[in-house]
Amino acid sequence: MGDHKDKILEVCNTSSRNTLMETLDIVYVELGEDYLVAKMPVTPKVHQPDGVLHGGAMVALAESVGSMASYIFLNAAEFFVRGIEISANHVKSIKEGYVFAKASFIHKGRTTQVWDIRITNEDDQLISVCKLTTIALPKK
Repeated sequence: MGDHKDKILEVCNTSSRNTLMETLDIVYVELGEDYLVAKMPVTPKVHQPDGVLHGGAMVALAESVGSMASYIFLNAAEFFVRGIEISANHVKSIKEGYVFAKASFIHKGRTTQVWDIRITNEDDQLISVCKLTTIALPKK
């Protein structure tokens, strides 16, 4: 992957145009050998009525980064990737700044994949822990 990381991140971010990811200002920022990181600003646009980050926005961030990671680490030319289950435990509130979601494999099967997604703030404090299961379906 080495020298291709910047190009892969550019493709990920370009593919987000006119999607929920663009609406939420999600940007893919870091790619490792077995993980992907995205960030999202915490603004009133993603707040719940009492002024803290909405849990649904965190789940959208988690599913976005986990699904994109599946496309990167599986053969996207041969498979469609779909999320089939997600769970989240929100452990800390945040009102402003950025949150970062890091998706790492728990299980990398040929058909199903399970992702651990840790959402942290700018001080690397844990905000939410998510688990996403994706399925790779062959393109026909």
